[in-house]
Amino acid sequence: MLGLMQHHPLLVGSIIDYAAQTFADVEVVSRSIEGPITRSTYANVALRSRKLAQALIRLGIKPGDRVGGASWNHDRYLEAFYGVSGMGAVLHTTNPRLFPEQMAYTINHAGDRAMLVDLDCLKAMEAIAKDLPHVEAFIVLTDTAHMPKTRLPNALAYEELLAADDGDYEWPDLDERTASAICYTSGTTGDPKGVVYSHRSTVLHALANVGPNAGNYSHRDVIMPIVALFHGNGWGMPFVAPMSGAKLVLPGRAMAMAALQELIVDEGVTIGIGVPTIWLSMLEYLKAGDGGLGKLKRILTGGSAPPAAMTEALERDYGIETVHAWGMTETQAASTFAMPADGLPADDAMAARLAQGRPLFGHAIRITDEAGAELPRDGTAVGDLKVRGHWVASAYYNRDDAPALDGDGWLVTGDVATISKRDELKLTDRAKDVIKSGGEWISSIDLENAAVGHPAVAEAAVIGIPHPKWQERPALIVVRADGGQIEGAALIGWLADHVAKWWLPDEVMFVDEIPHTGTGKIDKVRLRRHYAEAKDAAAQ
Repeated sequence: MLGLMQHHPLLVGSIIDYAAQTFADVEVVSRSIEGPITRSTYANVALRSRKLAQALIRLGIKPGDRVGGASWNHDRYLEAFYGVSGMGAVLHTTNPRLFPEQMAYTINHAGDRAMLVDLDCLKAMEAIAKDLPHVEAFIVLTDTAHMPKTRLPNALAYEELLAADDGDYEWPDLDERTASAICYTSGTTGDPKGVVYSHRSTVLHALANVGPNAGNYSHRDVIMPIVALFHGNGWGMPFVAPMSGAKLVLPGRAMAMAALQELIVDEGVTIGIGVPTIWLSMLEYLKAGDGGLGKLKRILTGGSAPPAAMTEALERDYGIETVHAWGMTETQAASTFAMPADGLPADDAMAARLAQGRPLFGHAIRITDEAGAELPRDGTAVGDLKVRGHWVASAYYNRDDAPALDGDGWLVTGDVATISKRDELKLTDRAKDVIKSGGEWISSIDLENAAVGHPAVAEAAVIGIPHPKWQERPALIVVRADGGQIEGAALIGWLADHVAKWWLPDEVMFVDEIPHTGTGKIDKVRLRRHYAEAKDAAAQ
């Protein structure tokens, strides 16, 4: 016997339709790439998203085609999350911070037929355009007045493109399992891997994240996502904000603390979304006596654990609560939230707030031993973290290697963790060989391979070292080749032509030998210990 209830597919277009109907006049405020503050509404975003869908169809884009977006956080890019996905195409949220070769790889691997490009991403796109055989049109996210001369072939101004359509368009009735977006993760080694989100997973993820045990968003809030929209769909903010009816403030490219503070205060932001690095920098800026943070009452942070000192300072000095969430590209961003129980002693409450928290409904966690047997949830047992749920990846796009799934279908995250009796997750070690710097992944293996490419380097290893601002930065340990005369500064300069700038190591240490395990792999545990001992000896 089946239930006698209506059935409608879970589609992202329904989110902006709901916001346009129920919260039509709620503002979407952006600091445009051109400079001025712009103001839109959810009703206008919905209309313009439909115009974008019409324009893409005129350009020959069909359901299932991929459309890339190299852009920062503003209303025009927000429209793409609905205009592209709503018509059945797939939005590839391209990371403009990638090294050019990596960006070209992801665009080609995704098979993007069109690219949405921000003004200040033009140079990067021009540098690789000749290597993008599938891209038929470059849509520059600006108006005719600000459209620059560009070497990009078939370059179109976004506003001019939209002006040719009227928005009289109905979202197609898609299967909710249809792909909506693809986001690439570098993982621990090798080429970036594409994680394909579905309409269903996106809507369910947003529904779970809106609730009081998660972000706790409502129409009374003003949300500012500082996290880039190309990071796991901006932790779901393009969908969470309109679903909850919250005013949305998008900071564009302006990441200077003065510019962020101005938006927070002037627009009455109540919830800020960003990695700990942002909030550490904001605290340093505020120490200079440049005012407060207005109505900001809560921050949602992730990417790395927020320092206790930061959490305490925000609450003590500004009355701001820090909410810590955990997720990964393969879990479509946030899947667990730190939700300390009421009445805990201060030290226990802080420890719970700094842990990764409890899973949302629709997402399950467990830890296992090396044999795959599940370990107890006692807060003591340490094991491999595995997850499964409605928004967990089951495969990578167009690759033979799938995410590591165990025999029961659980995703093996590569993290090591404990789980308490209250189902509270606490990571005890990070995914193997990956450095998290300011919320960005740096592959130690890729950086090692780049260093070994220098003729004066015989062997190289990279480890993460603590950093007061970025949480973690790479240190490069090098064994010189016979006769090699390279010094640290010169090696870093050479690496600047081979890896992204923010991947460059903070320091280089030369050693006679790098320790290895019995199987011949670099022993990172011993290497970290030797590094710490060397630093202690140098400090004495």
